[in-house]
Amino acid sequence: MHAFDILGDPVRRRILELLADGEQTSGAITEVIRAEFALSQPAVSQHLRVLRESGFASVRAEGARRFYAVDPSPLSEVDVWLDRFRGFWDQRLDALGTELARGRRASRTSGVGKARSTNGRNMT
Repeated sequence: MHAFDILGDPVRRRILELLADGEQTSGAITEVIRAEFALSQPAVSQHLRVLRESGFASVRAEGARRFYAVDPSPLSEVDVWLDRFRGFWDQRLDALGTELARGRRASRTSGVGKARSTNGRNMT
């Protein structure tokens, strides 16, 4: 399955967001997803299976509990695709940085002399 097919589903994206914060039990994931999406436990399990089989998540057993963790390697496909578009953002972010610096300089220079009274003497 293509990475964007996996990430195109809001439930799977939310599960990956939960896993990005660290390893989670299947029960904890199910609790959050059921509350947010009103899905049944079997439906959540199906999404976990898709993430596991596509390589986006790994699972380890500890007794009866299953711990899921995000596996970032399939995200490299997304990163490669997004790389084509980073140039657009880099240019805009550089321009924003320039404008912010201009604004800071302008506020520093316009602040000089504001601490004077009406008779021209410093108030400090």
